[in-house]
Amino acid sequence: MDVSVRFRREMDKGLGRDSSSTAAVKMLPTFVRSTPDGTEKGDFLALDLGGTNFRVLLVKVSDNGKQKVEMENQIYAIPEELMRGSGSELFDHIAECLANFLERLGIKNQKLPLGFTFSFPCQQTKLDESILVSWTKGFKSHGVEGRDVVSLLRKAIKKRGDFDIDIVAVINDTVGTMMTCGYDDHHCEIGLIVGTGTNACYMEEMRHLELVEGDEGRMCVNMEWGAFGDDGALDDLRTDFDREIDAGSLNPGKQLFEKMISGMYMGELVRLILVKMAKEDLAFKGHTTPDLLTTGHFQTSFVSAIENDKSEGLVSAEKVLRGLGLDPSGEDCVATQRVCQVVSTRAAHLCAATLVSVLRQIRDNKAAERLRTTIGVDGSVYKNHPQFARRLHKMVRRLVPDCDVRFLRSEDGSGKGAAMVTAVAYRLATQHAERQRVLDALRLSREQLLEVKRRMGEEINRGLAKESHDQATVKMLPTYVRSTPDGTEHGDFLALDLGGTNFRVLLVRVRGGKRRSVEMHNKIYAIPQEAMQGTGEELFDHIVHCIADFLEYMGMKGASLPLGFTFSFPCHQNKLDQGILLKWTKGFKATGCEGEDVVSLLKDAIHRREEFDLDVVAVVNDTVGTMMTCGYEDPLCEVGLIVGTGTNACYMEEMQNVELVEGDEGRMCVNMEWGAFGDHGELDDFSTEFDRAVDDCATNPGKQRYEKMISGMYLGEIVRNILLEFTAKGLLFRGKLSERLKTRGIFETKFLSQIESDRLALRQVRSILQHLGLTSSTCDDSILVKEVCSVVARRAAQLCGAGLAAVVDKIRQNRNLSELKITVGVDGTLYKLHPHFSSIMHETVRDLAPQCEVTFLQSEDGSGKGAALITAVACRIRDMSY
Repeated sequence: MDVSVRFRREMDKGLGRDSSSTAAVKMLPTFVRSTPDGTEKGDFLALDLGGTNFRVLLVKVSDNGKQKVEMENQIYAIPEELMRGSGSELFDHIAECLANFLERLGIKNQKLPLGFTFSFPCQQTKLDESILVSWTKGFKSHGVEGRDVVSLLRKAIKKRGDFDIDIVAVINDTVGTMMTCGYDDHHCEIGLIVGTGTNACYMEEMRHLELVEGDEGRMCVNMEWGAFGDDGALDDLRTDFDREIDAGSLNPGKQLFEKMISGMYMGELVRLILVKMAKEDLAFKGHTTPDLLTTGHFQTSFVSAIENDKSEGLVSAEKVLRGLGLDPSGEDCVATQRVCQVVSTRAAHLCAATLVSVLRQIRDNKAAERLRTTIGVDGSVYKNHPQFARRLHKMVRRLVPDCDVRFLRSEDGSGKGAAMVTAVAYRLATQHAERQRVLDALRLSREQLLEVKRRMGEEINRGLAKESHDQATVKMLPTYVRSTPDGTEHGDFLALDLGGTNFRVLLVRVRGGKRRSVEMHNKIYAIPQEAMQGTGEELFDHIVHCIADFLEYMGMKGASLPLGFTFSFPCHQNKLDQGILLKWTKGFKATGCEGEDVVSLLKDAIHRREEFDLDVVAVVNDTVGTMMTCGYEDPLCEVGLIVGTGTNACYMEEMQNVELVEGDEGRMCVNMEWGAFGDHGELDDFSTEFDRAVDDCATNPGKQRYEKMISGMYLGEIVRNILLEFTAKGLLFRGKLSERLKTRGIFETKFLSQIESDRLALRQVRSILQHLGLTSSTCDDSILVKEVCSVVARRAAQLCGAGLAAVVDKIRQNRNLSELKITVGVDGTLYKLHPHFSSIMHETVRDLAPQCEVTFLQSEDGSGKGAALITAVACRIRDMSY
């Protein structure tokens, strides 16, 4: 099994919650959530502590069309007594040096953000918290191990009281390397150090980090890959020389991968091989010297010098060997150069193999056929060895030919990098606050939703009352449907469903009794353009021709059946079997129809054909059809709701409250036409600038305001307007707008459903953004777009729930009940396809109408089956009255 496969397996173990404790490669979360995007600017402090000296830096990031970074820094010593004294004295000294630096630059009165590079083994729990596991590098300050070093620094600063800073982030040098290079190249998502030691970090998908809560976006993982092999994974590749180095080290059995790669051990490996060659009389005429036999006397810098150039390298080899007391021959120098080459090449190739695992992980995360990425690199071996970098690059490209990899050398990763982490964190925090300020206007409190419910209740009453009906926004139109199915309906019924360029004819067989069932047959017919644009007679003659064809197709030629007519155009109804067409929509322009009763037009066409007769019993809309379809399944269903392209509701109201219709007995279904709620300003205080922008550009400005905040026709457009605002403010897409996103209607509401589908994570968002021309969008952009979609859809579901709560509470109060059990029949693409809309709406109704136990039942074919069932109920009632 190759090294790359073994290392990938170790990565998986380190990422897993259950396996991380046994993994050699620890994959530690750093809580760094983003690399620089080029919009960072401001003044940032950095504190770089990793040895007996430490640095304080002021990093100025400016953006005047082209970003640049300027740095001021000062080095301070840490006295030996403080390294071994109390932790509080150590951090007091650091705070004093910070104060001195700030005073020297005249910025002591500014509260600047600071990034802290703390290069000791730590357990990080958040970006600004790091628990010291153990001191290294000669430090022994007591009272620090097991504590958060950021808290200790803050405490020391607070004790002084003469300045204040905002400690934003703690990082290690590997992360600093990635962030420094990420500033210069936005594709940089891997940091690598090959120097005295070795380590790497990279940006991992949050969904794979089982040790950290949350699935959205990415986080930088500190791999601590030097420990690869500590569990035996490299035993078959380790040589006797590796084992001898390990046995003589300060930490036997630990950091075995690092001991095969890094600068601390490379020279020692060469020395041990040369000793073995001498003892076996393969070099130096079998002679050794005390210096050659002394650990550490063959330095890694010697390896770099010997490999510098073939001829110069041989000169260096002779010089080094003579310095060790040897008298080398020309062959000895060539052999020594060859040993150096073998040792450093193995190191470069092992490093390449592990890097390949990281690259494959990132490529798989992105589901990319080709990965374009940059690796930020630092460390003395990488920078000083004349051949290491070339060998590393060549092997990486050979092992992953489907990755376009750029290697970028870091300049001052530990200082500038800490400042860049701080700059990014500061940018993210500032941008997050601004985005949340905007989105908070779309987040409705319980009190606001209760107010929407109250106002909807008022408008319902206004629409029902004869005196206020004309002024009401919620029209509460009588449908003349007087009853829901009771299960005794039976017979064969025709249904005609006309609402677009295609229409359906259905035969619906209703069987009552214990084995009650509904059996449906249907056929779809096209309406030619000339019929849509011609005369009303031509249009209805075509419809009747299609009905005749359907009856013949069903073997029922000449049959006379009751018919229900779903006619989805604006109508005024005075009775169940009459619908006065107010105006054509959806491209229809047939003359002689507007202002006429469509039932009469249909009957006239049937009589002209003289083939059959039909009893047109009912004209209905799809909301009522939905209620009736669900009412057949559940007798408690007395409300119909549609949340799709548009939105509407109907319910069974007490006749005594329906003042537009004579009679006080029983109930009648009322078509609320609730989409117009808010047209007189009832929703103005809940409306945002984005709602107003959508309304201004609509074909009916000022109309259907509630519908425009809820339904599928408008939600995508609300989201698009928010994205435009965020981009204009530089909060999204690095402030760069695609031309496609400027196009009205380009952000379809179906995208909201796709984007919020949990199983698709952020890949779906990325592909949608690419479709919109936003090819350079980042992972953070995708997270924000998903949040915007979530906020807009949640508000829509809550507003819909508040309106529905008003309806069910009205029914409960009508019947003087303390508790009401009721079912709502629902249809519509938004309700059915959006992953969270229905659950949020249900939760809102439960919360705002606690005395109503509401069940939701999805309608199947409300416009076809529902029309037939209305007809069946009307026939049952008519038969009972004879």
